[in-house]
Amino acid sequence: MADTTAPSTTAPTPGRRKAVGLTSTPTWAWALPPVLVLALGFLYPLALVVRQSFTPESLEDGGASLTPYTEVFASTVFREALTTTVRLAVGATAGCLVLGFVLALVIAFVPFPGGKAVARFIDVFLSFPSFLITLALLFIYGSVGMANGAWTGVTGAAEGPFHFLTTPWGVLLAEITYFTPFVMRPLLAAFSQLDTAQLEVASSLGAGPVRIVRQVILPEALPALAAGGSLVLVLCLNEFGIVLFTGAKGVTTLPMLVYSKAILESDYPAACVVAVVNIVLSVGLYSLYRVVSRRAGA
Repeated sequence: MADTTAPSTTAPTPGRRKAVGLTSTPTWAWALPPVLVLALGFLYPLALVVRQSFTPESLEDGGASLTPYTEVFASTVFREALTTTVRLAVGATAGCLVLGFVLALVIAFVPFPGGKAVARFIDVFLSFPSFLITLALLFIYGSVGMANGAWTGVTGAAEGPFHFLTTPWGVLLAEITYFTPFVMRPLLAAFSQLDTAQLEVASSLGAGPVRIVRQVILPEALPALAAGGSLVLVLCLNEFGIVLFTGAKGVTTLPMLVYSKAILESDYPAACVVAVVNIVLSVGLYSLYRVVSRRAGA
């Protein structure tokens, strides 16, 4: 009688051979290339910025000192730039939250022709550079823009009345215009998951539109609002192009101060100090954004 217990000679499948080859490679070997790229492309330049912030130009031997920090923190320009940056960021975030919530409500719950196209355009708008939006506002409200041109054409005045783009209000308008879609995107995603039966039940019980928004829609939208608002706050703290292109006089933010110290004054230690402060603020707020996004499921 033939032996039926002979070992199988079936060849392993290619998928199995590939899996065995992958698992035999040490984990550190797969992690090493991206870590090296990250270290050389980001961590090393960042370390140089931090090192330069502790190296005043007066020390010829390159020793470390807290002098650049004490000088920058004691300067009125830095304190004003920090205050301006925070005010603009908080104001723009508040404006984006209010405007983004209203616009997302209209797009999600008010049927109108082209509503789906507008919702898709929000995704495209997120890819636009910030200076492009500022340039568009300059064409409309600039000194020789369309609004001032129409005013002078009708009244015969030498110049138009619209000059707010070169003020903090112009920067605020540009930032709200550009960053509002960053709030609308998570809101639209949250509204798409909202059970419409809750709205129908609330309406059948006699609740008006305002009450439905306040008691049914808003509680569901709070996580998305928090996530979008946190992201906008981080982006506004680091915004450079909008402030630069508006040409707002007397509006100096932390990124503008870095540019001024490094390029115009060649004071690299002071520029690095301001950059480190900006990085600390941004990383702290980004950590908050990640926590909020994780809880919101974004």
